[in-house]
Amino acid sequence: MAEKTRVVVVGGGAAGFFAAITAAERLGAAGTVTLYEATAHPLAKVRVSGGGRCNLTHACFEPRELVKNYPRGGRELLGAFHRWQPRDTLEWFAARGVEAKAEADGRMFPVTDDSATVVACLTQAAAAAGVTVVTSLGVRKAERLGREGAAPDFWLTLTDATTVRCDRLLLATGGNQASAGLTIAAALGHTIVPPVPSLFTFHVDDRRLEGLSGVSVESATAGVAGTPLVASGPLLITHWGLSGPAILRLSAWGARELAARRYEFTVAVNFAPPHTRDSLARELGEVRARHLRKQIATWSPLDLPQRLWERLVTSAGIAPATPWAQVGNVALAALAAQVTAAEFVVVGKSLFKEEFVTCGGVRLSEVDFKTMESRVCPGLHFAGEVLDIDGVTGGFNFQSAWTTGWLAGQALGAGAEQP
Repeated sequence: MAEKTRVVVVGGGAAGFFAAITAAERLGAAGTVTLYEATAHPLAKVRVSGGGRCNLTHACFEPRELVKNYPRGGRELLGAFHRWQPRDTLEWFAARGVEAKAEADGRMFPVTDDSATVVACLTQAAAAAGVTVVTSLGVRKAERLGREGAAPDFWLTLTDATTVRCDRLLLATGGNQASAGLTIAAALGHTIVPPVPSLFTFHVDDRRLEGLSGVSVESATAGVAGTPLVASGPLLITHWGLSGPAILRLSAWGARELAARRYEFTVAVNFAPPHTRDSLARELGEVRARHLRKQIATWSPLDLPQRLWERLVTSAGIAPATPWAQVGNVALAALAAQVTAAEFVVVGKSLFKEEFVTCGGVRLSEVDFKTMESRVCPGLHFAGEVLDIDGVTGGFNFQSAWTTGWLAGQALGAGAEQP
């Protein structure tokens, strides 16, 4: 009787669980799958994502459009998404009792609006497939043994100093600087792109934003002054500065550039796209001609929150009680500039809630994206954020976890002889 194939998955997040389940289902009785999670709380990010609702994926079902949401990894994920994309993810969860719904912006959540539904699904699927889940025990070191005439295998040293042997190894530990997976990958010959934060909010200390915490703009554009970096979407003013999808997307696309600037830069915000300074100045002039007696601070021609409009008016040097008729061209130009080209000095960042995402990780050219297997170390596979892949907010990071996890799991479970 052939020996059973021994698979070890390091990391109990979305990618690790998905890969372990996929591998175990494919192996059946021909192998064993053991998942090691260093903390006592597997699937922690799944639990907190989407404000506790779990943003499963995004309703973008065309791979060429989907990859546009990945500042890093989009080119490599194109072929991968042709094999496993959001539609496949939704079908997988639906087959296991988790139905999903799409929101207006394309984000998809379980109909329960409760991440516990997703956690329970993954946990139950792992148990049903025969995955052994070990918590509070991580992998500290991995050594590859190349025996002549035999397939390579690995000796793993666990965090309690015990050792384990396996035939195939998956690293799915996430991509932060302290990730054990990156240390192990480097020791096995891989190049690590230095991790830096992605998806973060901007610290701004500016009187124009004082007292406006909670005010949101449905559609805004933000760009980093002096660079081509620009992003659009809803924008939220917080007590520490600027947040919302527009800012988070900008932080993702500019992750490495902004880290190099030590998170000190100027962000230019257009609160009323597609208007430019000139086009808005012309429109404001037309508004003035039609509404001579109305007070400028209490009557806005733009779809902006009233409190924000009032603040922009005063920031342009216009007294709130001033009738439109008394606002001169210079003042209108100043107001147009405040609305369409407001510059704010950023003096730092905050991570976006508990949903820590990094730019950086295992260099993508060293991984075969058909199988997620290392090109450097046969038998070693990767999935999730341990790779130099990250997406913008909206369910895209989970989708890359499901996709790379499924591809890795298929490869980990392949070729074993069923008894």
